[in-house]
Amino acid sequence: MLYLHDVWVNWFEGEENGYNVCHFHEWRRGEDVIELLDQVPLLYIEPILFDYIENNLAELPQALLNDIYKKAYLRKNHERVQLEYCFVVTDGKGILAVDTIGYTIPLRKSRLIPRQEQLVYEMIADNNPTIYKFKPDSIKEYHILSPAPELMSGLTRKERHLKNLMFMALDQLYTSKNTAEIRYWYTEWSPHRYNDIQAMDFEEAWQSLYEETKEGWTEKHVMLCENLVKGQPFFEKLWEMEYDSKVN
Repeated sequence: MLYLHDVWVNWFEGEENGYNVCHFHEWRRGEDVIELLDQVPLLYIEPILFDYIENNLAELPQALLNDIYKKAYLRKNHERVQLEYCFVVTDGKGILAVDTIGYTIPLRKSRLIPRQEQLVYEMIADNNPTIYKFKPDSIKEYHILSPAPELMSGLTRKERHLKNLMFMALDQLYTSKNTAEIRYWYTEWSPHRYNDIQAMDFEEAWQSLYEETKEGWTEKHVMLCENLVKGQPFFEKLWEMEYDSKVN
């Protein structure tokens, strides 16, 4: 078994999509909680399993869990704390640290710092991937609250979070089924289509607004998002936390 030592991790908890597990250049000093793993096993696996771990919150192969059981240690207040199921995994391209916090699914995920990533590539250079048998529950389906990776591609951490917030607000609009309200917001987005929008039923107006806003991220998106969340305390708090952040 290969091991890494003194590994800095920035855990993102409950993230089923890998694009929300931020790379080192997007870590936020003063906001993120960085931990130090004193020792952690390193697994070299097939790309199909790496993608499954990176982009799901699903059961890990039992053989993998057996291999890494209680072999990782966290350094905390000058003490070594044993972790039940914690490991670093790579398919030779992507690299991910995982901690199940005692469960059998990858509840916490982190990227590594560049120096540690380079070390991983060097350590597996002459090895072959370990093959773990596993059966995906089903083909992953993306939706408005779990957007497809291509909709988040090229965005900064702040932009991804604000876009997720906009999607949450649009999803809430959908549950309201308020035709007048969705016509209003679609007109805000596309004022030149006012007459067409007034003739649309709820489904057509909502679907058109979603299709037109789901691609990219611009100042126009920012304005729509800010206006959508006004007057909704939970959404407003998320907006303030993200928009006021000094980093992207």
